[in-house]
Amino acid sequence: MAVFKYKGLAKTGGMKSGTINAKSEQEAKKKLRGQGINVQTIEQSDSKMAADIDLFTSVKTEDFVIYCRQFATLIQAGVTLVEATHILSKQTESKALGKALTKVEDDLRNGISLSKSAASQPKIFPPIFINMVRSGEATGDIDTTLERLATDMEKQMKIKKEVKSALTYPAVLFVMTILVSIFLMVSIVPQFVDIFNDLGAELPWITLFVLALSNSLTGYWWLWLLVLTIVIVGIVVAYKKSDKVRYYFSYATFKAPVFGELMQKYNLALFTRTFGTLVASSVPIVEALQISNKVLAQPIIGEVLDKAEKGLTQGERLEETLEESWLFPPLVTSMVGIGEKTGSLDQMLNKVADFYEDDVERTIATLKSLIEPLMIVLLAGIVGFIIAAIMIPMFSLYEQMS
Repeated sequence: MAVFKYKGLAKTGGMKSGTINAKSEQEAKKKLRGQGINVQTIEQSDSKMAADIDLFTSVKTEDFVIYCRQFATLIQAGVTLVEATHILSKQTESKALGKALTKVEDDLRNGISLSKSAASQPKIFPPIFINMVRSGEATGDIDTTLERLATDMEKQMKIKKEVKSALTYPAVLFVMTILVSIFLMVSIVPQFVDIFNDLGAELPWITLFVLALSNSLTGYWWLWLLVLTIVIVGIVVAYKKSDKVRYYFSYATFKAPVFGELMQKYNLALFTRTFGTLVASSVPIVEALQISNKVLAQPIIGEVLDKAEKGLTQGERLEETLEESWLFPPLVTSMVGIGEKTGSLDQMLNKVADFYEDDVERTIATLKSLIEPLMIVLLAGIVGFIIAAIMIPMFSLYEQMS
């Protein structure tokens, strides 16, 4: 589909210009006439490739949440789907979302449903949006569906930011510790090498180790850099191409000391919130499980959810499958079981999501209060080790001279 630039006279009497997606110039003119625009000039855009790339670029969660919230507000105010989409395509700050909404507007004018149009642009519209809109179209309750989706996405975005903050902080401190250590090894330690060589004293193992490491970093820094690059690239490539690597990485993440428990709680909150939102929107439970699995993107949990999906098609209860996995604590399985028995699964899931979101916030606050002093102790220990390696032989020489 090509992109055409146009200028024309709008119904209001003012000049209007912009771009429109169409298979041909005639189709573009037809679409513009349908929008009440009298075309004066139209030509195919030279930046078609750039427009296509931009169109299939993912949208920030913040921009998408704002879109859902504003879309729901406009529909509740009685604005038609076509007009609401047109307004938001011009208002959004995301270029990718704006172009996607322009295409959606064209599809809506041609009689294509919102869910079908959104499904044709999977890089822009996530599966949860597509399926919830499809459900809203069936029930005639799109505004409430979008409002619920925006609320739940805001909660997920908030908790995701907090988890990223909790993981980023120690990572930055650790990198700073490594950089300080390298600086000492490369700039400070070499200044003492000639002193020790001139004195010809017998050096302790700690000094020999530090001197050897310093010589290695200064003399073969390119080899260290090459090995580090190969290791990082190898891990990234293996993670992208190998299902086994992704599975074991996911397993290691959940089993990691301290942070493993945080990641488990975070993913439980994300799963129950997504699953509960879909069930509340009348999305079939099996389909809701599949979408929730895609949202999580955690192979170790995906294995359990795949098994649960098969069990549901064979008449088993969801609670029974989840109970078999250590990833789902009794609180989750019990609430799911109660929801299945009472027909209030969506309410039970949302209660569990509320609990784990609060629990994640408490855990992050605790970790932040502990991580800083621990990293300071680690930094002091490494620097102290290097200083001790230099000072111990100096003190020994001073005693011998005395």
